[in-house]
Amino acid sequence: MTDDPSRFDSITPPDAGIRAEAQARQRLLTKPEGSLGRLEELAIWAAACQGQCPPRAFARPRVVVFAGDHGIAAHGVSAYPPEVTVQMVANILAGGAAVNALAATAGASVRVVDLAVNGESPESVSGHKIRRSSGSIDREDALTDEETLRAIAAGRAIADDEIDSGADLLVAGDMGIGNTTPATVLVASLAGVEPVAAVGRGTGVDDAGWIRKTAAIRDAMWRARPVVRDTTALLRTVGGADLAAMAGFLAQAALRRTPVVLDGLVVTAAAVVAEELASGAAQWWVAGHRSTEPAHTIALEHLRLRPLLELDMRLGEGSGALAALPVLQGAVATLAEMATFAEAGVSTAAEDTDTSGASPEPDHAVPSSAEPAASNAEPAAG
Repeated sequence: MTDDPSRFDSITPPDAGIRAEAQARQRLLTKPEGSLGRLEELAIWAAACQGQCPPRAFARPRVVVFAGDHGIAAHGVSAYPPEVTVQMVANILAGGAAVNALAATAGASVRVVDLAVNGESPESVSGHKIRRSSGSIDREDALTDEETLRAIAAGRAIADDEIDSGADLLVAGDMGIGNTTPATVLVASLAGVEPVAAVGRGTGVDDAGWIRKTAAIRDAMWRARPVVRDTTALLRTVGGADLAAMAGFLAQAALRRTPVVLDGLVVTAAAVVAEELASGAAQWWVAGHRSTEPAHTIALEHLRLRPLLELDMRLGEGSGALAALPVLQGAVATLAEMATFAEAGVSTAAEDTDTSGASPEPDHAVPSSAEPAASNAEPAAG
């Protein structure tokens, strides 16, 4: 890492040679080419990320939930009071949150980190704490310059710690009342869209709350305009310690050649920023789902990522990414464990065609797919 944690070395893309090998193997498996649809693309991407074909099942997926409060929550932009953040950190530590239940089902472990919770949290989760609550971004900066760099560095250090401890797949989650407001500001500012097109209901605000949230996002975007091309200054002005740390985490994972399943709006907003910090990082990410937040769709389109699931989720915590994890593991299993036509003694359509013009034997032929071949690009082009 350089002395400036916001500067990243060039990102090495997933292995192109292994991608080509995985594409070739897909054509040999006992199925019509392309018949597994996006599972084929996912498996090819996983193989390229792992640098081996066939790929292996992800053995140590790890979820890191980045927790932080935001001053804007005091101005009526959320349906829940700010004190819920510290309470939910305790709930995650006790194993009682949605992220815990979904992680257990998906075979992942969970870590929560306090970056800016406005309250006391155990030492086990507060080692990287930057401050108590980020500033109210409609009227003041979220962070100082020094806090912004410390938060990015914290995210990078967390990624290094998880990868060095054996994690082979990462999931970033979020926890913080009011955090969809700065997330929406970051996405709308970098994508160049109007506030009204990006604002969602977050935790479920009513119409009056939506109007307050829209006004807050409008004012914050006005404050962001002078610094929109300076990524670190943008995080300082309208981000937050949790979002800055997530951006550092996601960019560092790509630098360390470790794949990531992205979650909803807040994490994907951090991903948009991370791609600005480390161009090409998005090649190491796959979008777990599409949330109901309008800004999430804007962020996915900006990154050119296609979500795996669309289940009308809007919780955060990493929940949508964890719901998608079994799909990714299943995709890997098909490429790794299916037999080839030769291994199984199954005829291909071409082999089964009688060159004299006779009709092929229907009992042994594998029909060619009516679907188009799977795309050669990994599902996370950036």
